[in-house]
Amino acid sequence: MKRMVYKMQRTGSLNRLLLSNEELSVPQPNEVTVEVKAIGLNFADFFCIHGLYKAAPKYDLIPGLEFSGIVIDKGIGVNEFAPGDKVIGVSRFGAFATHINLNKNYLMKLPDDWSFEEGASFVVQALTAYYALKELGNIQQNQIVLIHSVAGGVGIYANRIAKKFDCITIGTVGSEAKIEKMKNENVDYILVRDSNFIRSLKEILNNRKIDLLLESLTGKYFKETFNLLAPQGRAIIYGASNFATHTAFPNYLELAFKYFTRPKVDILKLIEQNRSVMGFNLIWLYDKEIYLKSLLDELIKLDLSKPCIGEIFKFDEMHKAIMKFQSGKTIGKVVVKVQ
Repeated sequence: MKRMVYKMQRTGSLNRLLLSNEELSVPQPNEVTVEVKAIGLNFADFFCIHGLYKAAPKYDLIPGLEFSGIVIDKGIGVNEFAPGDKVIGVSRFGAFATHINLNKNYLMKLPDDWSFEEGASFVVQALTAYYALKELGNIQQNQIVLIHSVAGGVGIYANRIAKKFDCITIGTVGSEAKIEKMKNENVDYILVRDSNFIRSLKEILNNRKIDLLLESLTGKYFKETFNLLAPQGRAIIYGASNFATHTAFPNYLELAFKYFTRPKVDILKLIEQNRSVMGFNLIWLYDKEIYLKSLLDELIKLDLSKPCIGEIFKFDEMHKAIMKFQSGKTIGKVVVKVQ
């Protein structure tokens, strides 16, 4: 069957992301063919587009990590899904398409009261937050959790998950405008990352220490917040939005400066201070099918609220959607709707 895809013959610039037609094969054993209805955007997408994501191919790349849609065909060995089922999928790239073939283990049923847009906004953010807090952070009741970029997709779910453990949550945002829009998310404290940020954070802590630090910036605030970790405190690094650019192609001089001035940790002081620094990305989890499936099952049992959607774009507005996401001015998820 024919499908439309956004594909790059060579990464490096958003201008090379072109819409084209191509043939999609019939599903192989244990695969399902999904007619895509919505695509969720992530930081990893434009790092891939810019050629800065090591796990992504540099040639013939179809970006996209998550989507939702309707099953239209299935291969031998698939008993869990049938044509007509509404599903959520997580892919190792390839979701910027109208149709996709995917192994059944990377699909889950779309909840009955969720829209396709909400389904495409869930897996990557919620799974990132859950894996960071639960698997790496070993989150415990009543801890103090600092969440950078709390108004983003991961940040919103990190706060919701931390609240399931009755934790005190402190979130950071890049502008005052985002505070008002977060008023219904039950974050205990929200701070703007400005010249008063560290002083305000210390006032809130009142001589207490941070137990878990969710770091997605990797910029100038890392060292100062890391120094506020408690003994046995854990800094969990899952992103590097500080390296994101707001243009169609990377500013290599700016990236080089940020790279060489990036924060560093003295491993001997880690021993002395009894702290941990952990890093991860979900691409690693993709190769652990059974483990990934178990984490998704645990997520569903937490009964988290529906995803927060910031803006929805049409499929032929993919470039516009990506540039909006790059701007850093969004709340929640940016979604592309496939019509």
